Amino acid sequence: MYKMSQPAGRADQTLSHNMKLLSHHELNGFGGLGEGMGIQATSDGRRILWLAHESAPKNFSGVDVTDPKNPKVIVQTELPHMKLRSNSLDVVGNILAVAYQCSEPGLKPAGVDLFDVSHPEAPKLISHFDCSGPYSRGVHAVWFVDGKYLHMSSGSADFQPHNQLDDQFYRILDVSNPSKPVEVGRWWYPGTRVGDSAPQPTRLKPQFDTGFRAHNTNVFPQQPDRAYIGYIDGGAFVLDISNKSDIKVATHWNHSPPFNGFIHTLLPLFERNLWIVSDECVQDDGKDWPKLVWMIDSRDEKNPVPIGTFPAADPAVFAKRGGRFGAHNLHENLPVPTSFVSDTIIVGSFFNAGVRIYDTTDPFAVQEIAYFVPGAPKLSPAGAIQLNDVYVDERRIVYTVDRFTGGLYTLEMNI
Repeated sequence: MYKMSQPAGRADQTLSHNMKLLSHHELNGFGGLGEGMGIQATSDGRRILWLAHESAPKNFSGVDVTDPKNPKVIVQTELPHMKLRSNSLDVVGNILAVAYQCSEPGLKPAGVDLFDVSHPEAPKLISHFDCSGPYSRGVHAVWFVDGKYLHMSSGSADFQPHNQLDDQFYRILDVSNPSKPVEVGRWWYPGTRVGDSAPQPTRLKPQFDTGFRAHNTNVFPQQPDRAYIGYIDGGAFVLDISNKSDIKVATHWNHSPPFNGFIHTLLPLFERNLWIVSDECVQDDGKDWPKLVWMIDSRDEKNPVPIGTFPAADPAVFAKRGGRFGAHNLHENLPVPTSFVSDTIIVGSFFNAGVRIYDTTDPFAVQEIAYFVPGAPKLSPAGAIQLNDVYVDERRIVYTVDRFTGGLYTLEMNI
């Protein structure tokens, strides 16, 4: 079902095809970044790239990318303690939403913050929505694109999972008054909460069990009554959110078992009746291979059908290169003015296999058309690049980040 692409070269070489490095910034020595990226267009004509950090001590960074060849850090903020991470963020206008997840349940400040970034050099806290609790680690990922609703993967004080791995579920906040966010909806995988009438889900083998919990929670203006959810070991869900206080399942697709779990992102291509579904690799040295990007025919919402996978980088080249090897994040066609949107060109980050670009014009024969794999960053504990996330702006400039020490890479697509 998948084909191998065959980049050549030594493990310490930069590999590239149809992509050019414009700049590289180590972010003042704090180059470990998460999966939160967004671009703000300021009133004075600048472009600020906001980046969430993978781990403490830094919270988030703002980088002026008006000139993508000369990025400049304009602000870096601090987390209150070392057991906290700000893994995810989104920006709409002058409001920045930042997710906070603790390394263990019961700690604070677990939740989401809203900041006024009208003066980017000095973000001002507007509000904090508390998601802490005895079984909650807080918020892992946010989706905030319309200025009114914030969709997130979150725990809460009143949610006790049967298995602690299942602590984060889908929640919707109304943030139309950003100083007073209000929860308006939630949904979780039936059987994961203590008190559910549904039976508990059958878990994957222990070496692959990463939880029945929400990851990406995407809602698009083309179909505002649907939420496209990657639910990790639970699979991919499309939820009917037309009544946010009574969310229902529209459809469900899962490849695990027999595959090794962790569906990360469900990206719909509305005009083509297709879904792009990405897994996430979470183990080093290819131990959970294969972690792939899937092409799904969604013409019948009740019966999504897999029709292929994207060409995968060669495990013989990358599996033992260092750190994780496999799929992770996709550029998600964010419906904001500073985002590249395409129904055919898909851009993804693949840890030590770099950034890869695909042409999906023929959904039955997806073609890899470009890639960029940086050399190993200085002092990286993985000994190889670990590209964690990717964002493409409306100018077709590609921004990608390393999860340990590499920082920010700014790239040009030659496709």
